Amino acid sequence: MERIKTDICVIGGGSGGLSVAAGAVQMGARVVLLEGHKMGGDCLNYGCVPSKALIAAAKHAHAMKTGGPYGVTPVEPQVDYAAAMEHVAGVIKGIEPHDSVERFGGLGVNVISEFGRFISPSEVKAGDTVIEARRFVIATGSSPFVPPIPGLDTVDYLTNETLFELRERPEHLLVIGGGPIGMEMAQAHARLGCKVTVLEGLKALGRDDPDIARVALESIRAEGVEIVEGAMVTEIVGGEGVTVKTKDGAEYSGSHLLMAVGRKPNIDKLDLDNAGVETHRSGIVVDAGLKTANKRVYAIGDVAGGLQFTHVAGYHAGIVIRSALFGLPAKASEKHIPWATYTDPEIAQIGLTEAQAVELHGNKVEVLRFEYAENDRARAERNTKGLIKVMVLKGKPVGASIVGAQAGELIQTWALVIANGLKIGAVAAMVAPYPTLGEINKRVAGQYYTPRLFESARVKRIVRLVQRFL
Repeated sequence: MERIKTDICVIGGGSGGLSVAAGAVQMGARVVLLEGHKMGGDCLNYGCVPSKALIAAAKHAHAMKTGGPYGVTPVEPQVDYAAAMEHVAGVIKGIEPHDSVERFGGLGVNVISEFGRFISPSEVKAGDTVIEARRFVIATGSSPFVPPIPGLDTVDYLTNETLFELRERPEHLLVIGGGPIGMEMAQAHARLGCKVTVLEGLKALGRDDPDIARVALESIRAEGVEIVEGAMVTEIVGGEGVTVKTKDGAEYSGSHLLMAVGRKPNIDKLDLDNAGVETHRSGIVVDAGLKTANKRVYAIGDVAGGLQFTHVAGYHAGIVIRSALFGLPAKASEKHIPWATYTDPEIAQIGLTEAQAVELHGNKVEVLRFEYAENDRARAERNTKGLIKVMVLKGKPVGASIVGAQAGELIQTWALVIANGLKIGAVAAMVAPYPTLGEINKRVAGQYYTPRLFESARVKRIVRLVQRFL
């Protein structure tokens, strides 16, 4: 049995763990990284990267059918589903070297290709090696949650971890779950020539502002995706394909089934009791500094029980490096964390939604709105479906909700504003190049001043008075 003493032991080679390992070793710390499966984690192999690659393929197919308004004759695309999935595999392969054992070994990280489990509050065992570390960082991420639906164990089903292994196009894809993953994959597969039905027990895209979700769902339905809300699944039956039964007695049959009902933290193999680390349903219990009940152990990313996004794991990595390497105070916050759903139109959110802002602050909140249809670039490209809402409290934005083309890019302005505590005037004063979608941010900020400048009797009196002396 080999024993290693190190400064930091990172458990999990996903985006968060890799960020901690790379940052810490380059700053002079001794680092051991444990990964028993695939380097790059869910994001590279099963999540962000493959899903966006498939969405890109679907976008090209959709463009071929929708050129009429631009003077381009629509044609029915000849989709090679296997080739589209090979495109996905190629994108993953191109990024793999950046996340590889070889690269991190070259940086000076001691990479051990084994799963780690705690054997004491200060030791982890990985294969035939025991690692004693001054600090541990648990970055094991999450995996698809598969609910115990009667009959599910009798049929073949897909999750995001197996979907991208397909090479034969599904004739009719049933998707259980109308959240971001389910809706992204539903729309992508419809554009690639599949019949698609989405079954959602509550509201599709229910986490988003209803006005925002409505715009996206209308577009997705218009492309032929059947979205059934309030469809509580009670049983799944195999046979020729798969049949899903719901509480109201309805039945939906298809050729393939994708489970997209949520995520669960990867904590089962860690033996956290041996480390004195507490858990709850969403993951590991951490304080504002991402420390667990065992103060030498941190948890970051999905496993920490908060927002489950790759960029959050990267943000957490910075918090841990500041704390574990330099002993400096560092606290994580979700107030300035944006996220996006890559349907078409896209959805993006940061901070409070309108409902949340009103619940917290009542009528002190001003809600600014601007429609994509009023933006000249959106008109030029016929991308006029969309709107932006910005929630403002005492002159400072506290949230922004966007649905429309490039919403994930537009939200970054509000991420900068909220992260730095800037006032709405900072965006209103910005000069945006014309014509760009970025003008939407400036125009919605300008809505804050419309009643204060153009509808104010006091301002008009001042202007008339000044004009008498000019």
